[in-house]
Amino acid sequence: MKASAKNLLSIIKEPKQFIIPIYQRTYSWQFKQCALLLKDIQEASKSEQGHFIGSIVYFQPDIHTIAEINKYLVIDGQQRLTTISLLIAAIVKFIEENPDCEVDTTAKKLKNYYLFNAEEDNDLYFKLLLTRRDKETLTNLLTNEPLPTKHSQRIIENHEYFFKQIDKSNINKIYKGLQKLIVVDVALERDKDNPQLIFESLNSTGLNLSQADLIRNYILMGQEATFQKHLYETYWYPMEQSFGENISALPWFMRDYLTMKLNTIPKIGEVYDTFKLYFNNHNDKLGTENIVKSLYKYSQYYVAIALQKEEDKTLKSVFKEITKLRMDTSYPFLLAVYGDYKNEHITFDEFIEILNLTKNYVFRRAICGIPTNSLNKTFATIYKSLKSETYSESIKAAFMLMDGYRRFPDDAEFTKEIQLKDVYNFRSRNYLLESLENFKRKELVNAENYTIEHIIPQNPKTPIEWQQELGENWKQVKERYLHTLGNLSLTAYNSELSDKPFTSKKTITGGFNDSPLFLNKSVRVADVWNEQSINNRAGELAQRALKVWPSPYLDDDVLDIYRAPETTRDTIQYSIDQYEHLQNDMLDLYRLFEKRVLNIDAIAKVEFKKLYIAFKAQTNFVDVVPQKSKLRISLNMDFENIKDPKNLCRDISGLGRWGNGNVEVNLRHASELDDIIELVEQAFEEQLN
Repeated sequence: MKASAKNLLSIIKEPKQFIIPIYQRTYSWQFKQCALLLKDIQEASKSEQGHFIGSIVYFQPDIHTIAEINKYLVIDGQQRLTTISLLIAAIVKFIEENPDCEVDTTAKKLKNYYLFNAEEDNDLYFKLLLTRRDKETLTNLLTNEPLPTKHSQRIIENHEYFFKQIDKSNINKIYKGLQKLIVVDVALERDKDNPQLIFESLNSTGLNLSQADLIRNYILMGQEATFQKHLYETYWYPMEQSFGENISALPWFMRDYLTMKLNTIPKIGEVYDTFKLYFNNHNDKLGTENIVKSLYKYSQYYVAIALQKEEDKTLKSVFKEITKLRMDTSYPFLLAVYGDYKNEHITFDEFIEILNLTKNYVFRRAICGIPTNSLNKTFATIYKSLKSETYSESIKAAFMLMDGYRRFPDDAEFTKEIQLKDVYNFRSRNYLLESLENFKRKELVNAENYTIEHIIPQNPKTPIEWQQELGENWKQVKERYLHTLGNLSLTAYNSELSDKPFTSKKTITGGFNDSPLFLNKSVRVADVWNEQSINNRAGELAQRALKVWPSPYLDDDVLDIYRAPETTRDTIQYSIDQYEHLQNDMLDLYRLFEKRVLNIDAIAKVEFKKLYIAFKAQTNFVDVVPQKSKLRISLNMDFENIKDPKNLCRDISGLGRWGNGNVEVNLRHASELDDIIELVEQAFEEQLN
């Protein structure tokens, strides 16, 4: 590698051609960068010193090859080279359109020195050859040829921007400043220098490339030119095109793809590093083309799911619901299942069933307020649970056997929570009401065309008619039920209904009696609107919700096949009565402790083991060993992570103890509960995180 500081125009002026490789991203500088460069150039014109604008890194030609025009493959610096070329082209245009302008150069010199190799033909005529549609856009712009139909908008806009900034008062300043631009000229030798290492080093110091850009360059940069072009044009470019204006989603697809392959979730900023490890570990076995082909294939599934580009109407409808619920964490699992459907491992109906099951799992959990921070891990690993010979059945079993905060809420929990939940402030409220309305309906209703109607009005100044309607405890009824499912509906006549009495809301034009919506059916038949009416309607809608978002079902004998051996129904069942030291005062103390721990979060539960008592979320976060004069408590976390200002805890790393974790604390009196529950909450939060 040879690196030296050089004048940029002197580098360009030599008989050479800079070529942007096919794997490089297209020209992307915006007005902001162009304006800053132009400002720097004009400032440089006032200085006696040069102005540094970065580096240009390229492969120098083979020293054994003789050519009149040497070709240089640019690794870094294409954005600067392209922008300077556009600025010079704008100066040329200004001079040609203003022949009376006094300039320190000529249009002919600028073109022949910095834009063209004047004695060459065809592609060699141009000093700079860009990639893809950028190439034809720039060459046609420079030669005044008609622009291609799908030209590069950024190139044309930036050229026009520069042209509009030039006038007779500043053109010589701009030209003088251009002559003072300095770059670090870095020439690489093909067989001696590793371009990828240099490329990564440049990226780490500020080159603004996405994780997907880095992956693309990593795959393509080291390939032979013909194979490189084949990979790019057959797989990578079509993949980028399929994302369209959502190209920023490509790194997220890469993360989901790697999660699917590795069953672990890389951080979004570490996708490139994770992909390199995956590529290096599998390239010998799979081959580069098969890896790139797989990326392309699964990217098509991703855009079908996440970007609504599915062609099948039935699948597209389900995918639309999935995106409404913002189920991004499920994509690694859904990608894998989509691949199995395409490979005919499952039928279309089985695929639809699994999609709906996944959707119902996420929605029921949202209604029940179960924390979502476990979902990404659940969907990263659940695919491992399936058995190919009983594909759909094994996935049902996997969902049914999840417990703690990973659980699939059963019908009892779901119907209870959907009636009590503040639906009005629920993120997916439109989806909820729309789905209830459209169940088994052919003429689908779009909730976006309606407004949410509170049957009991929201107005803090409750009209006297409504106070009488709700009864003497009207304040409590309104406070409890205002935003719940039983009191909410859809209407196109929200302003007309307003705060009117219930009978008026039913009978006016556009009121509930005129409404064709299912959601308003139970309102139409109600004579009064009070606590009983709301509960009746909520119960009816909850029963409908069970049909819209059903839970999976398998017979117990089938489900037992999928249970882990230690969790079969034949496992010995223990109870609180078995612990000899849980008597009298110690039992009372334990009861207080248990109540406080279970109140930390609804997902916490208690299990009685042979030798200790376990409190679980996904797994144990605190265990209790009852002793004669105390409860010995183990917190499932590392000792260095516990915040213990009163020094109540003991590090038991490496000691033999029943229970889980490296932190031990003793509870002897009820007066110590507040301090100890603070420690328990830390263990709970650490597990959730």
